[in-house]
Amino acid sequence: MPLWLEVLIRVVGVVAAFLILPLVVGQTEHKVMAHMQGRLGPMYAGAYHGWAQLIADGIKFVQKEDVTPAAADRAVFRLAPIIALVPYLLVLLVVPLGPGDLVGQNLDVGLFFVLAVLGVGVVAVLMSAWASANKYSLLGGLRGAAQLLGYELPMVLAAASVAMAAGTLSLTGIVEAWRPWWLLWQLPALLVFFVAGLAEIRRPPFDMPIADSELVFGYLTEYTGLRFAFFLLAEYVGIVVIAALTTVLFLGGWKGPFDGQLGWLWTLVKIFAVAFVVIWFRVAYPRLREDQLQRLCWLVLVPVSLGQLVLTAAVRVAL
Repeated sequence: MPLWLEVLIRVVGVVAAFLILPLVVGQTEHKVMAHMQGRLGPMYAGAYHGWAQLIADGIKFVQKEDVTPAAADRAVFRLAPIIALVPYLLVLLVVPLGPGDLVGQNLDVGLFFVLAVLGVGVVAVLMSAWASANKYSLLGGLRGAAQLLGYELPMVLAAASVAMAAGTLSLTGIVEAWRPWWLLWQLPALLVFFVAGLAEIRRPPFDMPIADSELVFGYLTEYTGLRFAFFLLAEYVGIVVIAALTTVLFLGGWKGPFDGQLGWLWTLVKIFAVAFVVIWFRVAYPRLREDQLQRLCWLVLVPVSLGQLVLTAAVRVAL
């Protein structure tokens, strides 16, 4: 196969996953929340079990007026939604779906690349907050920056633990080195990574930056129409990315029965299982206060992740 054709196929595959998987997660969230909370609306759009709810949402966003505040920094205001999406697209490039060539680009330092790119998310939050020329947006952006910068540390430490255990920074290499007993050995790192990942994508109960009871809608207050839809899409892509990284780093990725033939299927099943837990957290837990959020990060997650790192180093030396 010519090199250009192979590159084209890989890029198209990653873009298709980038566009389709978040929509599936969004539709799933409508249904799960409708069942858990007794919501009637999402169960009736399109008559049969609310199949058209996502389409209705898309039409709604397209029809809404695109408003830019008069005092806003227009260039930055319009660029922020794109900056919110791009890091997740780049991350999906290096996340392996299955063994062999089922990955957009297999990097030897894939984990380092992923953690570096995810850190760009704070830039989009600050851009939208500052450019909106709105005090509620600015307060939400400052909360978001403090949250993202704080929770990056336990997230990186948890990822470093599993990378140390596998002896490689390659995401494919980590899956190949993974063993079922790691579910117990690396369980604290798994929990820390997952919780920190929820905070990184600002999902409930870690949604203080957009606390509607205090800040209208935080750094998203002035966004309407498709620009708001892009931020919403970024949230759902973030769910897919965090679920995929949790799967690859801690749940064995494509490993399962008949993984040689159905490895990609096992990866998708695990990703959607983790995504379901993310949705469940939104329904089950109330929003954390700012002090509770920071206390959880610095007094719980950081010490646990450091302890896990020491344990992993000790086991590696002993073996």
